[in-house]
Amino acid sequence: MNIFRRLFKIGEAEANAAIDNMEDPIKLTEQGIRDMKHDLDKSLEALAQVKALAIRAKNDQEEFQNKAEDYQSKAIVILKKAHNKQMDAAEADRLAKEALLKKEESEKQVAQAKTESEKFDNNVAQLQKNIQNIKANISKWENELKTLKARVKVSNATKSLNKQMAELDSTGTVSMLERMKEKVAQEEALAEAYGDIANASKSIDDELEKAADTSTAKAEDELEKLKAQLGLNDSEKQG
Repeated sequence: MNIFRRLFKIGEAEANAAIDNMEDPIKLTEQGIRDMKHDLDKSLEALAQVKALAIRAKNDQEEFQNKAEDYQSKAIVILKKAHNKQMDAAEADRLAKEALLKKEESEKQVAQAKTESEKFDNNVAQLQKNIQNIKANISKWENELKTLKARVKVSNATKSLNKQMAELDSTGTVSMLERMKEKVAQEEALAEAYGDIANASKSIDDELEKAADTSTAKAEDELEKLKAQLGLNDSEKQG
């Protein structure tokens, strides 16, 4: 978690500036997660070691307690033997006293082992709490990383698109399209003008042809000539 500690221990303004200068936030986040996982491994190793010490302290406490009880039992047996004249009273007192001193020494070791056991139990509880926090942070940042990757992908795509849109005028694409649009409109107008001219010329030619049409008059002349040949014109006049 070294990277995250450096980031969050500095002031907010400095943190924002540091983040702004990051070239690859995804790689930085991935490195931060790796650091947390490394801390987790170290914490798990420390937990195992402290648990071993706690178990050893409990075993020592039980062992010293058994010794104290054993010395107590031996002192009782020795005093009973002296009372029953089975051994010298002075020797019995000496040995019983030594047994009681050993018992006292064992009881001190029991108290010390108990203190150490309680201390190790507290250490185990604290380490387990730290481990749970690290695991929660790893899970949180792994989810954040997924979201961050998606956001970066969208951001890069949006930035690329916006950059292309912003550079359209500078590359002359829009101007070129506008010129092409104007050129097409001009060509369409010119084609329409030629069509109007063609239609106007055709109408005048039709009128001239109609006005200069001699086919009807020529047919009249031919009719008169035919009647003359048949002698129909004279008979019509006589009648």
